[in-house]
Amino acid sequence: MPTPRDPATLMAAARLYYLQGRSQAEVATALGTSRSNVSRMLSEALKQGIVEIRIHDPAGREHQLEERIREAFGLREVRVAHVGNAAGTSLEEKVGTQAARLLIENLTDGMTVALSWGHALQSMVYATTAQHEHYRLNLVQLVGGLSSISNEVSGQELVRELAVRLGAEYRFLHAPAVLESAVSRDALMAESSISAALASAGEADIAFVGIGAPTAGSSSAILESLKLSADEEKAFWAAGPVGDIAARYYDAEGRQVRGAVSDRVLAISLDQLARIPHVVGVAQGRAKSRGVLGAIRGHHIDSLVCDEVLARSLLADARADAGDTSGPAPDLATDLTAVVPDTKGA
Repeated sequence: MPTPRDPATLMAAARLYYLQGRSQAEVATALGTSRSNVSRMLSEALKQGIVEIRIHDPAGREHQLEERIREAFGLREVRVAHVGNAAGTSLEEKVGTQAARLLIENLTDGMTVALSWGHALQSMVYATTAQHEHYRLNLVQLVGGLSSISNEVSGQELVRELAVRLGAEYRFLHAPAVLESAVSRDALMAESSISAALASAGEADIAFVGIGAPTAGSSSAILESLKLSADEEKAFWAAGPVGDIAARYYDAEGRQVRGAVSDRVLAISLDQLARIPHVVGVAQGRAKSRGVLGAIRGHHIDSLVCDEVLARSLLADARADAGDTSGPAPDLATDLTAVVPDTKGA
């Protein structure tokens, strides 16, 4: 008979065992060989790629990518939503589902949970159900409402909706997210109700934040609403903004972009955000890659929930920034250990 490593023999063994569901003893009888030889054949079929085994996680996660991202960037927790092609489920909904699960897993009694705003967090809120032990929770806003921007999801809407779903208490930040002058912003910040709400947000136990890209979506709409002068706009872009969290823009290294934009935003600062014990970034899509990298490098987030496409983009962009442009993208996260310095908690 043909050698046990002959591709045709391996194919025959694989078909009988995997497709027809026969036992190894039955395969051995059919092929005129021993059971132990069939076991070696099946192992060889895997090694040669004749047989591929795929595990489909019903939770919709990409565990291998999660581990690569976690190790490459030193993050506490990572959830990567599988792209797939499930009918009737958008990628945004899949990311929201993973974020909601992470939220539920991290809840403890007496906790204060802070939210920013945006479509990614809206999906998280809509995916959250109270199927867990009842906790006493308090929900707060990290940034004012977005009254000057149409068709955007405000922090007030998200905080109220999540509070209803979790049976929690909540506190509104009764102020717009952005104003047309620093004087107006400062006047509102001087109001005791607003300063107290921001102080409460800065003392949260965990925060879930959307990560924006300044050239698209809500983040771009914020810039337009500020009505910047030509000089102010030029100065802003010269600083190299790549992303924002709670309307606080930062560059590729995570340094806050200061100036006219920063002076007109009513939200906690990135320094205040850093003092929250656990900040979870939620983002979706290739366009958010630079913004997420900046957030990681600036240590603005401790954990990340994203989709498979964004996760792969993060690894590729980090590798490119490290100057490695040869060959395919690395398979091991340890190839990227030099990309982000280990300064967590410094």
